[in-house]
Amino acid sequence: MTKMPRVWEILKEFKNLCRGRGWKISEHEDWVEVNDEYHNFLWARDVHPSSFKKIAANRKCVVREGLGYNVVDASYTAWLFSKTPSETVVKIIFENPDISRRTALYDLSPLLEGKNTCVKLNHTESHVFQEFENFLRDELKIDLQPLPPLSSPEINSESFHIAELA
Repeated sequence: MTKMPRVWEILKEFKNLCRGRGWKISEHEDWVEVNDEYHNFLWARDVHPSSFKKIAANRKCVVREGLGYNVVDASYTAWLFSKTPSETVVKIIFENPDISRRTALYDLSPLLEGKNTCVKLNHTESHVFQEFENFLRDELKIDLQPLPPLSSPEINSESFHIAELA
């Protein structure tokens, strides 16, 4: 199975779990609505840092309504990467508290390479993203590893990289 369809399958299974909780989901877009808050999931192989910053600051989410679409503000956005995100993208989250409070990052590349690991960066208060992490851990038996903070003594922001976890 190729990488992106695997991400799609994980998200599809998670959305089914959300439906079972009575949360509103979209069949065609990747968002979950709970208490009038939209929790948006974006999956990508890679994203240019300037695009990432614009999307994170814009906070928009497309919601299908009948035959049309409505653009709403996403309370939270989770990025699901099939390739380890660039150092610059990670630094954007660490260096901007507003983005950090609303944006989670999940590096699924180790999982998609056959390993049982996902690296995460989530400082949001999103209950949906917490449930997503529980789903990965409990249902799919994935070991979630937190991304180390940039202020960690072993990490210097000039040479920061995401280490591959076994």
